[in-house]
Amino acid sequence: MDFGDSRRKPNVVGKFTVAVALTVMCIIVLKQSPGFTSTSVFSRHEIGVTHVLVTGGAGYIGSHATLRLLRDNYRVTIVDNLSRGNMGAVRVLQRLFPEPGRLQFIYADLGDAKAVSFFSTIQVNKIFSENAFDAVMHFAAVAYVGESTLEPLRYYHNITSNTLTVLEAMAAYNVKTLIYSSTCATYGEPDTMPITEATPQNPINPYGKAKKMAEDIILDFSKRSEMAVMILRYFNVIGSDPGGRLGEAPRPELREHGRISGACFDAALGIIPGLKVRGTDYPTADGTCIRDYIDVTDLVDAHVKALDKAQPGKVGIYNVGTGHGRSVKEFVEACKSATGASIKVSFLTRRPGDYAEVYSDPSKIHDELNWTARYTDLRESLSTAWKWQKAHPNGYGSA
Repeated sequence: MDFGDSRRKPNVVGKFTVAVALTVMCIIVLKQSPGFTSTSVFSRHEIGVTHVLVTGGAGYIGSHATLRLLRDNYRVTIVDNLSRGNMGAVRVLQRLFPEPGRLQFIYADLGDAKAVSFFSTIQVNKIFSENAFDAVMHFAAVAYVGESTLEPLRYYHNITSNTLTVLEAMAAYNVKTLIYSSTCATYGEPDTMPITEATPQNPINPYGKAKKMAEDIILDFSKRSEMAVMILRYFNVIGSDPGGRLGEAPRPELREHGRISGACFDAALGIIPGLKVRGTDYPTADGTCIRDYIDVTDLVDAHVKALDKAQPGKVGIYNVGTGHGRSVKEFVEACKSATGASIKVSFLTRRPGDYAEVYSDPSKIHDELNWTARYTDLRESLSTAWKWQKAHPNGYGSA
């Protein structure tokens, strides 16, 4: 007698059919959604539209540059891994410019040149292959002098190696214009002031060295290409968007390495007990470091002018500063005046890798790009930034 198997055999064909049907339904729904197009507007060149890739566009300077570019009717793609940037800044920009084809954000790591991680980063080559960029503004970088002395390999990888990755992608996909965000730290501690573009570059910390290496790579590559290159070496950045839409919001764990303006505001808000001034024995009038403080609004204006003036096969190198040096003690007094707060100041030993006096000679950028710093009142710039800080005590909030 034959006995049938009481266990039901799996219906493989039926399950496969259901899976295919669900997949087809998902594709139909996606294609019918408002945001879906088979070819994105970002993937094609358009006459009269300049599409700029802004690396590090969620960061302090990058977000302000993106705001200016969008205001001037550029098309912008932000690439940022959010290790230092803020998704909140991107949200602000998206709300200000919601029109299709104006702004897109891609979460990606420039160090991820080839390997694809589906749920996190997208490879750089894939980004360039799927987007029609006309120019790149390369801001993305870790940027703290003190931190660079503690983690030098991280700085060489993040700044030098990642710049090489961007250059290789630009070459492969025929993107012909690069505006590179460099720094006065490439000069080190020159013998004479002010610093001109001809001042010898002798960086004294890994941050400055990594930036100079990146510059050297760019310059070597430009000799054999028709790329338009603008290298902007800027000084100490302060301030925020005069419209109160964007500001500086570094990670709390980076306060020890951050800009003095952020530390001043944290002290004024009571987030930290006081302000630490590192080094009072420098060979300056009051013993503290002297720096050239450039307002971020002026800085992004220099970037846009550089983009407008960039010429194929030409390289422009410019200092971006006010041409005037201010001591740290002067800065602290201006911050006290701007905030109206009584800030406790502690004077400590020097910070490793720092230098005594740095300020620029911006005559070249004035003569060739018709750029001059307009926001040169230290207290005014700090007051503008302070308004944003008071309105955003927790930065941009949760991502």
